[in-house]
Amino acid sequence: MSTAVATKETTPLTAGSVAPDFVLPDQDKKDFKLADYKGKKAVVLFFYPLDWSPTCTKENACFTNDLSRFSKYAEVAGVSIDSVWSHKAWQEKMGLKHRLLADMHRKVTKDYGLFHAGGNISQRATVIIDKEGKIAWVHVEPDITKERDYNAVEEQLKKLS
Repeated sequence: MSTAVATKETTPLTAGSVAPDFVLPDQDKKDFKLADYKGKKAVVLFFYPLDWSPTCTKENACFTNDLSRFSKYAEVAGVSIDSVWSHKAWQEKMGLKHRLLADMHRKVTKDYGLFHAGGNISQRATVIIDKEGKIAWVHVEPDITKERDYNAVEEQLKKLS
């Protein structure tokens, strides 16, 4: 019998909520500041469990190969609990073009309600933040081993423009 209880850390934020502000380093140790985009550009955060894992590798290759599908509407960044150094090695090995944000302390993952406590990682989720800094769309993949629906992400982004 499970005694697991949904907590703020594991309950995703909803559309209309103010996106929690954050600063995270990317693979090049450059700060990604969410506040820098407020009033200027929407942001898509692709939360994924781990660098180097099969599904995450395939997804991030797709983000890079199809980056223009998303970047014409918003700033795009991947977020995982991996380190800056892991992100850098993975980015170089894979030739990734988008930013990879290192949430090693899991604060952003928890603030967005996307913590997967059983694995001490993030859920596989997509968060779209509009220019005003509000959550426009959140989707958590029910099966963490499956890829997200890129077409659904693009459709949501089109609604913002």
